[in-house]
Amino acid sequence: MTQTVIALDVGGTGIKCALVGADGDALHTVQHAERHPTGAQRGPEAVIATILDIAGGLFATARANGLEPVGAGLVVPGVIDEANGVAVWAANVGFRDVPLRRLLEERLGLPAALGHDVRGGGLAEARLGAGRGHDYVLVIPIGTGIAAANVVRGQVYTGAHGAGGEIGHIVVRPGGPVCGCGQRGCLEAVASASAVGRRYTEQAGRPATAEEVARLATEGEPTAVAVWRETIDALADGLMTGIALFDPAVIVLGGGLAEAGESLLAPLREGVRARVTFHREPDITRAALGDEAGCLGAALIALDNLNTKGNTQ
Repeated sequence: MTQTVIALDVGGTGIKCALVGADGDALHTVQHAERHPTGAQRGPEAVIATILDIAGGLFATARANGLEPVGAGLVVPGVIDEANGVAVWAANVGFRDVPLRRLLEERLGLPAALGHDVRGGGLAEARLGAGRGHDYVLVIPIGTGIAAANVVRGQVYTGAHGAGGEIGHIVVRPGGPVCGCGQRGCLEAVASASAVGRRYTEQAGRPATAEEVARLATEGEPTAVAVWRETIDALADGLMTGIALFDPAVIVLGGGLAEAGESLLAPLREGVRARVTFHREPDITRAALGDEAGCLGAALIALDNLNTKGNTQ
């Protein structure tokens, strides 16, 4: 019977999940995939029940298709205590000190692992996607917010309190726009996809998404050009901080802003090159796995958990 791991990536609006074939320390093909609404407006207890019901349904689907579920991985947003399997805090789904790993293990009767959604996606990009083949990979999704996963030799560094990688809250423009964290001038407040759209709307007097701003900038529309240039400059400053701290071989950019492709990457590479002094300039590339990265990351942490348990027995 083919072994499989159950993988779930929980976001504020949707849950991506899959059964992924596993053999020893390697993942194979995605054997089954589903998507479900999170329903966060129903409250955290309802979201927890939905997660457990989906996981149970995946377990049943695996068995019905001749697959043997051997473990589960779950990634969620917020502050995560991965060692103890607890979702400490997650504003967009309302979690507060939820022992998700234990609940998942009780529902499935399988070993389970809990991780952070950005770190899970970063792990997948480093091992399976655009960072594959590199030992030092910094993965930065740029969407509504900005975060990072620092992956060294296939392992993500979480920090002492599970909050490592918050590159979006490096202050790049002192006295700049107010950030959701309470500081002013954070990278996230200046250069996230939501910030780009908001700044253009304020200056142009009409709404636009970051994708539209990028397109208008390539067409030479003056306000878009100015906003896009400010965005690139702020990102280049933020990446230089990441380079100084982590010395990555490659920086992988994902999220909604990376959909701009070379309109983002080409001037950003130039901006970083102009700022580099004694540092070694990393490759800067676009993420390869799209919105499947988090789910694949959940499968990887499930597999790592199984191998860790096997090695300690």
